[in-house]
Amino acid sequence: MTARNRAAAAAGIAPGQLVPDAMMICPALDLQAADFGADRATLTQFALWCGRYTPWTAVDPVGIGAEPDGLLLDISGCDHLFGGEAALVADLRRQLRGFGLTGRVAVASTPGAAWALARFGDVPALILPPGGEAGALETLPVAALRFDDATIGGLMRLGLKRIGDLYGKPRAPLAARFGPDVARRLDEALGFVREPISPLRPPAPFRARGLFVEGLVRTEDIVEAVRLLATELCRLLASERRGARRLELTLFRADGEVTRLFAGTAAASHDASHLARLFHEKLAQTGDNFDAGFGIEAAMLAATAADPLVPAQDSFDAKGAGAEALAQIIDRFGVRLGHDRIVRLEPRASHIPERAVIPVPALKGVTSAMCGWRTQVEEQMAAALTGRLARPLRLLAQPEAVEAVAEVPEGPPRIFRWRRVAHRVARAEGPERIAPEWWRPGERRTRDYYRVEDVEGRRFWLYRDGLYLRDTEGPRWYLHGVFE
Repeated sequence: MTARNRAAAAAGIAPGQLVPDAMMICPALDLQAADFGADRATLTQFALWCGRYTPWTAVDPVGIGAEPDGLLLDISGCDHLFGGEAALVADLRRQLRGFGLTGRVAVASTPGAAWALARFGDVPALILPPGGEAGALETLPVAALRFDDATIGGLMRLGLKRIGDLYGKPRAPLAARFGPDVARRLDEALGFVREPISPLRPPAPFRARGLFVEGLVRTEDIVEAVRLLATELCRLLASERRGARRLELTLFRADGEVTRLFAGTAAASHDASHLARLFHEKLAQTGDNFDAGFGIEAAMLAATAADPLVPAQDSFDAKGAGAEALAQIIDRFGVRLGHDRIVRLEPRASHIPERAVIPVPALKGVTSAMCGWRTQVEEQMAAALTGRLARPLRLLAQPEAVEAVAEVPEGPPRIFRWRRVAHRVARAEGPERIAPEWWRPGERRTRDYYRVEDVEGRRFWLYRDGLYLRDTEGPRWYLHGVFE
């Protein structure tokens, strides 16, 4: 037997009993197979829901049986948001009753003491004053110190049945017989040794939370709540001179479900209107698919990543403000279309035009000091290209083959046919010779690029692939770009 309800407890059924013994006590007992996987999933979901009280929540790895059966919440610095520890415990128990669950709650200065009092205490809800651990634990059985069954049995055979029996006992004989766990667990419960709690999710350093008297159902009300949370979050960020880069909005539903929405920014920002607008876009995308259940009872907006804000002097022509507006527009497009679809061109060390730049996500490698979206490498490359030969603004995705006729084998074309249309060349300029990248296997041809203008004034960028009688006997021509 792993669990029982109240009726079974009244009939004398106890957890841990063998099924035949339980059936002898209560022949009408209704048995259901335990689903430990579903229990663990539900416990984890409930631990996430408890994030409405504190970001430091974890599934208790130690249960009375073989499976975890409780949660650990570090409410240090959070209870005042609910009016104190007593009000927080009362709200938690009220929520449990609303879910149809019964639970025992204990608040203590140490996780070990809280664990023992919640499972072996006399009352279902207890708040232990600081420093009262020794007196409160003295009469509890040694099983309350989270020992394994072998250790519990060995201690009881020695007459050490209560935690108080361990007070003042020499530790060397206990350690020699049972190992170091007896002393360690006792010290953890009494607060002599710190016991860390590993949270289910890493807590965000900057966060703002809100509780609502009535559950929010309308999207407009949720958007307004996010705006207020963003204002509070940005106040915290501004006090530390930091800006949010990644944001997480957590919505706690009245039925225990938790909804999470994520957003990112191109540059560090503590603009509340901009951050709130990102989640407005998220909620607008879901439309009727967003399910608020019986209402949103609490919400938390956290900056999971924040960068220092680098002071910058805006010029008189407001270029700085324009750069910030560009970053915000990219954020909004990224929320709608996906940040991976909003790209910028990043330069690469190659003279081959189709390899000189590659598209990368707009947010990749961008810091708050790069709001202008032009790195030093990009500016140097742009200056070099401007000082040399102008390239067309429009490059084809892949060079397209054309039929061309030249007066001399290594001269510019006089006429060429592209996409079934013949173009007679009036002027030509070049060549701009680009040698092959010898470190790439299979590349041995030289390209000669020409800027040509046909008799109708249209300008093209063509190249001859290979040198006459050296790379090939019949070089081919390609059109690579069009001048606007």
